[in-house]
Amino acid sequence: MTHLPLNDSPSAMQQTLGYRMTSWTPDHAAFEMPVSPEILNRAGIPHGGALATLLDTTMGNAGCYSAPGEPLHNALTLTLNVSYLAQARGKLLIAKGRRTGGGRSTFFAEATVEDETGVLIATGSGAFRWR
Repeated sequence: MTHLPLNDSPSAMQQTLGYRMTSWTPDHAAFEMPVSPEILNRAGIPHGGALATLLDTTMGNAGCYSAPGEPLHNALTLTLNVSYLAQARGKLLIAKGRRTGGGRSTFFAEATVEDETGVLIATGSGAFRWR
């Protein structure tokens, strides 16, 4: 069952970039970000930094699931690896991430970003520390 941290107010970066969580279950998270002028580079395509932020956010949340009524967990990014594969053609970026392993203080995660047409735009992997 998916539950979203609705009591968690969005950061200024989240408000500017427009991404939002769409699914959150143990070891998984999904986010969407509209392709808006705020995230475009000079060539008119989504900036790599916006894609990296979306991947980072999705992976970090995949490892920080909190059951309803429990305090929200947080993580710090230790490493972030991004591969840019294609240009977005659609109007919506869809990120899906999963925790792939870890221990008591750190975890590992992977994520993908596609547009709504199904084009794989970028992939990422990272290591995170719970805080």
